[in-house]
Amino acid sequence: MNQMQQMLMQANKMQRELLKAHEALDAKTFHADQNGMVEIEVKGNKEIVSVKIDAEALSPDNKEMLEEAIALAYNKALKEIQKEADAIDEKITGKSGLPF
Repeated sequence: MNQMQQMLMQANKMQRELLKAHEALDAKTFHADQNGMVEIEVKGNKEIVSVKIDAEALSPDNKEMLEEAIALAYNKALKEIQKEADAIDEKITGKSGLPF
């Protein structure tokens, strides 16, 4: 087997490992909260599983603050997902953010 074939086999193996690891990440659930007002669960595929809102935050006076808390909690979860995705990429390929 020549060197080019070995490199292609290694790349294919790496791609399969990445796919498997990212499928597992997609199924994982991440939790984030914002100041106790909002608690959110997001799957690794960025699908929102649940949003819990503290009853005291439901006052009409808190509308804008509550909207911001939901967005902030979701963004926290997305950052955790991206952090884990980058760690997977780096572990398997030695570099983060590779578009396989």
